[in-house]
Amino acid sequence: MKIFNKEIIGFASSACILLIFGLAHAQAAGDVSVKNGPGKRGEADTIYDAARVWPYVLPDLPYAQDAFEPVISAETVSFHYGKHHKGYLDNLNRLVDGTEFTVSTLEDIITGTAGKDDMSAIFNNASQVWNHTFFWNSLTPDGGGEPPADLKINIEKSFGTVDACKKELASAALSQFGSGWAWLVQDGEKLKVVKTGNAETPLTGGMTPLLTIDVWEHAYYLDHQNRRAEYVDAVIENFINWEFAADNLKKGRRGI
Repeated sequence: MKIFNKEIIGFASSACILLIFGLAHAQAAGDVSVKNGPGKRGEADTIYDAARVWPYVLPDLPYAQDAFEPVISAETVSFHYGKHHKGYLDNLNRLVDGTEFTVSTLEDIITGTAGKDDMSAIFNNASQVWNHTFFWNSLTPDGGGEPPADLKINIEKSFGTVDACKKELASAALSQFGSGWAWLVQDGEKLKVVKTGNAETPLTGGMTPLLTIDVWEHAYYLDHQNRRAEYVDAVIENFINWEFAADNLKKGRRGI
């Protein structure tokens, strides 16, 4: 009986060790969702916890990868999200490891490294992680149409009409030379459209982003080649997430 008990105890101890090791390994790989308090890694969500610090995790997409077919193919989303977005995140975790930024939130890293040549790699990857997460939430399969009432009132105050706002957003997306982003932002008491190149973000200019359109070629080239206007127009008319923009405006937060 004693031998049996020892065998049971030994087996249970080994199982516990394996379970703990497996859980730790899975968490390190970002495969386990765990709810934690501020300043800790949390569950992989569609939106970043503002208090989350290193190591950062890739948020889940808020829809299926084929949700925007045929305008944005599942293949494009797979490469864009699984290769480009994840690549920026993996780079960021590697670059931040062992630095003072391991206790910093993503937004703090962005604002703390902006304009510093010796920290450009950290800035570029941190900003691209933030920008991409914000972009995925700026889209919805049931998007387009009319904005919610409060947002519509503010759009009309700033642009005159919703159509004028959409035209300005499209113009910014089409006129951005090379890679970059077109944004609807709140700047003080007014809404406006701005564009940024490469990894730049309105966060560093004190503005509050409400939504964005990614015009890096990897966002549309597999489906539309050099026809950026075709992609931009379809996104604005069919997939732009006015609810997300309204939520950002109402709550005064930046969406991730």
